[in-house]
Amino acid sequence: MSTTQSERLRELLEPLVTSQGLDLEEIAVDSVGRKRVLRVVVDSDTGADLDQIADVSRELSAKLDETDAMGAGEYTLEVGTPGAERLLTEHRHYLRAVDRLVRFQLAEGGELVARILDVDDEGLGLEVPGVKGRKATGRRLGFAEIERARVQVEFNRKDKKDMTEEEEA
Repeated sequence: MSTTQSERLRELLEPLVTSQGLDLEEIAVDSVGRKRVLRVVVDSDTGADLDQIADVSRELSAKLDETDAMGAGEYTLEVGTPGAERLLTEHRHYLRAVDRLVRFQLAEGGELVARILDVDDEGLGLEVPGVKGRKATGRRLGFAEIERARVQVEFNRKDKKDMTEEEEA
């Protein structure tokens, strides 16, 4: 998708997404055979439920139908959320990932897997899990030190409220 088309689509669609209480995270146009697919990714601080996705999808579809932003050819509109293993690229993404486990690719090289405890304007407070029975340790990571960050899916995590006092110690 050309930068011009991407910018035009963002300018056209972002106000509609924002009016639904959501953030426009990503726009992508892909060719699938002879058809094109317009993928729109939305999110909010509280997440987006199916009703919100359906509402915003109808709004976007109506707006696209009344303009020539997608050109004359056929296309399919897909509206969704970032998914469980989202890439963190904006400050708001890190805020939404507080208490989640994240895999960081560090600017200096290397990798770190840690839980985000807090976020401020300069960086993150992290809890690095202990290895082989050792206690977790705290660490501070500045945004400038992060090359890339992606949320990790956890299947067996115990909620703090479910842990006994002995497990927390």
